[in-house]
Amino acid sequence: MNQHQLVRAALAGLLAVGLSATAFAQAPKGQEQCFGIAKAGKNDCANAKAGHSCAGQSKVDNNPNDFKFVKTGTCEKMGGMMKPAKM
Repeated sequence: MNQHQLVRAALAGLLAVGLSATAFAQAPKGQEQCFGIAKAGKNDCANAKAGHSCAGQSKVDNNPNDFKFVKTGTCEKMGGMMKPAKM
């Protein structure tokens, strides 16, 4: 393996770890993740299942794999889900 391949492999590994860690960011105190209620461009975190790597990059309204943080206990009342959709 040459040096360029080694660097690329290391960077790919770091990116994969970073994406998986941000996909389920910890909710701020008094809030919970609510899936399926975020409007396009208004999601709170990255999500590999939804096809993007940053908050605010959702392409469609109410994607069941994107979430917004909401006040604890209000998600299901708003029509959201506590877990992402299974793919």
